[in-house]
Formats: sequence, C-alpha cells, structure tokens
Amino acid sequence: MRHHLGCAPGTVSWGALPTERTPPVLEVDSGDVVVFDTVSQEGLMPDQGRDPVSYFGAFGVPADGVLAEAAEIAASGLGPTLGPHLVLGPVRVRQARPGDWLRGEFLDFDPRVPYGVISSRHGRGALPGELPSKPLVSRFCALTPDGRYAVFPHRGGEALIEVRPFLGLCGVTPAGPEALGTIPPGPYGGNLDLRELTAGSTLHLPVQTEGAGFYVGDPHFAQGNGEVALTALEGSLRATVRLSVADAGPGATTWPLAETPDAWITVGLDEDLGEAMRQCVRQAVHLLREVTGMSADEAYLYLSGAGDFALTQVVDITQGVHCRISKALIADPCVGRFPERAPVYDH
Repeated sequence: MRHHLGCAPGTVSWGALPTERTPPVLEVDSGDVVVFDTVSQEGLMPDQGRDPVSYFGAFGVPADGVLAEAAEIAASGLGPTLGPHLVLGPVRVRQARPGDWLRGEFLDFDPRVPYGVISSRHGRGALPGELPSKPLVSRFCALTPDGRYAVFPHRGGEALIEVRPFLGLCGVTPAGPEALGTIPPGPYGGNLDLRELTAGSTLHLPVQTEGAGFYVGDPHFAQGNGEVALTALEGSLRATVRLSVADAGPGATTWPLAETPDAWITVGLDEDLGEAMRQCVRQAVHLLREVTGMSADEAYLYLSGAGDFALTQVVDITQGVHCRISKALIADPCVGRFPERAPVYDH
C-alpha cells in the first residue's frame, strides 16, 4: 500500500515529539510506503515574523511560490514549544511492538520549493559568543534550474552548495508519558541530523511503544558534517519512505543504526562530545563483532585502520558522532583485491 501524509495543523506538532498517548495521524501495515509532504520551519519562526508569504516575498518569491500548508500552519494557533521543528506524525505501524525494530527505507526525496534558508541564532552554534555577530543571521539560497545546487550569496559574490536532500529529524516515539523536545536526538532517533540518510539509505530504529509511532521533520536540502552554524540548508521536501517491522536489528545493535548500499553507519550521542565518540566506537565494535565474527580487540584495531569517524552535528545539545564502515571491505576482502604482480617494497 502507498499512503500520503501532508502537513496541516491536525497532523503536525511544533517543537515536541509524540508520546505513547499521542493518537496516530495515519495507520499503516509493515511494508507500506508513506509519502510525507514535509514543511520546513524556516519562514514560520517568531523571529522571522510567522508570515512565510511576507518573509519569502522579501527575497522575490511570489505568494503562490510559498506552500499553502506553511501559511496555514503559521496562521493557526500552533507555535514552537520545546523546540523549533515541525513534526509530521506519528504514523502507527500495526505490527510494531516494543522490542521490535522499525526499518525506514528512504526511497526518494524531492524539493517542494526551489529555495531554502541557512540560519544561525540563539548562540547555539559551534562558536557561541563569537559568531554570529547578530542575534539572527541567515541566507536565502535559490536552487539552480537543474536542482543540483543551491546558490549561496555572499559579500564577495556567490558560492555553490551541492543539494543532497535528507530528513534531519526522523524517529520512533520515545517510551514514557512526558513529551520530549525536538532538539536533542536519542535512542529513538529524532533530530539525528545525519547527512548520510539520503535516498537509498535505511535507518534501523528500536521500537519503544506500541505501533512504533514514526514521525519526520526538519527537512534539509543539504548539510555539512557538524552543522556548525546551527541549521542546515533547510527546505521543504517530499519524502517517500517504506516502513517495515523486523524482530531484530542488523548486528543486534541496541542503538539507531544507519545503512547505505555500501556502508554501515553507527552513531554516538551525548552532551559531552568525547562520550559521544566513545559511544560510537562501542557501537561500531559491537556491530563488527556481530557481522564479521571479530573479537572485540580485533574490531577495535580494525576501526583504527578503517573506521571513518565524523562529527554528525555539534549544535543540538546532545552532540553526535557517526562511523562509516565499508560493507565491501568486511564481506569478502580477499576476493579480487590482490594484483597479479605484487608491488616491490623498499626494505
């Protein structure tokens, strides 16, 4: 089955993740595909005037070039609560139970508008007290006609940003009765801001509540690892996702795990960046032990030689580190990898 879910005052919350008591806005079966029409919060925020038509109009966007849903949400009684992000969902997957795993396969991403915004505010970037120079700085970036790049205007001219769309926020409903804010990610996923989750990737999430309660938000056209200024290049996306239930996660890990066609990606999350790194290493060691049969010591050494660790983001209170592990190099590493003539080493 294929379903469609759009943003409206009745299908989104603003700034808070759903709880186990939040009624679903859509129910699906395992294996179904959901097309999410997301709306970026940029242009709707109070410090931007809560009027996306006027906000984007100042950059030359005609009124009919602004999403009707954005204007409807901005004009409604909704407002940011525990965080800034619009959260679309939750979606109940009928077969999902606590202890299961939900697999979100990102099949496609399409920009819904030909423009996005990068902003920095609240002293929440990587250089608080140093940058930005004003309480709010932002850049409006138009997409090129082919949609491959965004044009970043600056004092000296223009620079390009490669468009690589993904959802900054996607996860399952956390256990517990209290609503959590959308800013910090956690074991439920949430605001991971993991730029590897582009079309063709998969996110494996440990189900915490009956029906999983999957949600999405914070659509990005592009992001650099670290997301240092605070936001990515934010812009509304149509995201097509297949949701499937499994009784075990890949490698039996106990934390969100990303997968691309050619790599496994483990994540570490903590308010302390050093602890986030240590957690990511532990998850990567665990994955290698389960997938390859390596001992813990062997996996630790292998990661030092082949693990690609990077800062996911350093701006969301809970900071993120991820590790990319090549599937090809740990599957059949000896097949076809040795040349007929070995190099002559200088001893």
